[in-house]
Amino acid sequence: MSKALEGVKILDMTHVQSGPTCTQLLAWFGADVIKVERPGVGDATRGQLQDIPNVDSLYFTMLNSNKRSLTLNTKSDEGKAIFTKLIEHCDVMVENFAPGALDRMGFTWERIQEINPRMIYASVKGFGPGPYEDCKVYENVAQCTGGAASTTGEIDSVPLVTGAQIGDSGTGLHLALGIVTALFHRSHSGKGQRVTCAMQDGVLNLCRVKLRDQQRLEHGPLTEYPQYPNGTFGEATPRAGNASGGGQPGWIVKCKGWETDPDAYIYVITQAAAFDGLAKAIGHEDWLEDPDWNTPKARLPRLEEMFDEIEKWTKTKTKFEVMDILNPLNVPCGPILSMKELAEEPSLRETGTIVEVDHPERGKYLTVGNPVKLSDSPADVDRSPLLGEHTDEILKEIGLSVAEIESSKSAGAV
Repeated sequence: MSKALEGVKILDMTHVQSGPTCTQLLAWFGADVIKVERPGVGDATRGQLQDIPNVDSLYFTMLNSNKRSLTLNTKSDEGKAIFTKLIEHCDVMVENFAPGALDRMGFTWERIQEINPRMIYASVKGFGPGPYEDCKVYENVAQCTGGAASTTGEIDSVPLVTGAQIGDSGTGLHLALGIVTALFHRSHSGKGQRVTCAMQDGVLNLCRVKLRDQQRLEHGPLTEYPQYPNGTFGEATPRAGNASGGGQPGWIVKCKGWETDPDAYIYVITQAAAFDGLAKAIGHEDWLEDPDWNTPKARLPRLEEMFDEIEKWTKTKTKFEVMDILNPLNVPCGPILSMKELAEEPSLRETGTIVEVDHPERGKYLTVGNPVKLSDSPADVDRSPLLGEHTDEILKEIGLSVAEIESSKSAGAV
């Protein structure tokens, strides 16, 4: 079985999270990812949030599996010459610098096309063309400017960002799709092209249903939001607490142990088709004969009372017991799984979604493996590289002699 992207060479000029997420995915699928880092310093995340002194942080190791590290000072003349050779040698260049950084180094898109017309040049930016295109963007800025924060949070309370890295990792996923699409196009056109993903655009794509709701608002209230029928709607898609947003009422309710365990909760959706079983399970068979309760429309004004009654029952059981009872009744529900529970979940280890990796300086650590599974192309997860670990090896591959490598080192280019 061969790896899906074997033979594809990626020049990885990315740092922190959005770009490295993208190149790590490509590396898992077998691409040869050459991570270019500043000599002596490397990717800033190597030193951020360190839990063990003087060892690459988990922030770095978990975003840079399966890559090779080359140190290069692209500001020096020798460094620029090596960089030019790397562009000739590779299929794809990925960067997430501040806008215009590569242009100022003398490597505009036009120049890159001259060096290698087959090169695909992929960039993460904060914003697309428009009033904010020169602004720097971080995760939470992207969540706020892409519509996620305004539509997340408790009703009548402040906007909230989510713990999911939809700005950084979400944009990295979008960019990876753009790159493989451009590679496919190149296979019959013979030419590379530019691939750009703006973080604002990526977040907005993930908030698509909220843009749907914005347009529905013009035609009356959003009946599946908790604001209906007793509350009011403003001009914009509102925050909706933990409502399911899919037309079926859902909420998070407490389970046994909630007083001491911050994650002893379960999400329950009161889907119409499975309502009879749910009502019987929680001891409310009386609802099934009662016209105030036995249709979805009748229940709408009583959702708060309904979830209070469901919660009285769930508080007598653990979240896993609730899951075991409701699942056979086809009631959609999901326990709130903590990071500790996910880290210890055997099924996620078996599928390679969570992987234990050995690192020469850190020892064993857990990382998230490839979430995309291909039936015939394995995606093994290897450790992240030490800073500059593959410099000599890569320079030989692009045609430098031993003497040239030595002189590059003494000039401080690598």
